[in-house]
Amino acid sequence: MKRSYAQLNNYPLSIIHIKETMAHSTTQNLPLAELYERDFNLWIEKNLRLLSAHKYHKLDLDNLLEEIEDMARRDKDALESNLKIVLLHLLKWKYQPEMRSGSWEGSIVEHRQRIRKTLKKSPSLKNYMLEVFPEAYQDAIKVARAETRLDISTFPPICEWEIEQVLDEDWVPD
Repeated sequence: MKRSYAQLNNYPLSIIHIKETMAHSTTQNLPLAELYERDFNLWIEKNLRLLSAHKYHKLDLDNLLEEIEDMARRDKDALESNLKIVLLHLLKWKYQPEMRSGSWEGSIVEHRQRIRKTLKKSPSLKNYMLEVFPEAYQDAIKVARAETRLDISTFPPICEWEIEQVLDEDWVPD
């Protein structure tokens, strides 16, 4: 028999229900800007309802703009992170062949897939990826040096692979 949280903690179900209802009702009537700080999910729901009803004048525009900017930044950060991980494992693959493993290969495959899916959803991010490619490579070299204990001079200072190779699901360096 499955027991609820209230039953497991010997709380009468009615007290739990009352507390939840009170908490919900106290945030329900807050101004949107304050609701943003207190109950993010409810803030989203209210803004969605306002958007659907074309009540743009009632939107919490300041926080809404901030969230949209954060969404764009998160997508860029995730793309750059996935690119670094692919480059890192390609470097380790090439310069430590005796240590090659299924986990390195799996990581290359997984992070290439993530990049491909991100670019499929947001093709305009390809320009961003090209822009951050040199920096991502430099970051990958530093991590590769730390993880492999190879001298930094082992790795070419400028990436010798084209972006198309790095993203090609059938390619790994010799």
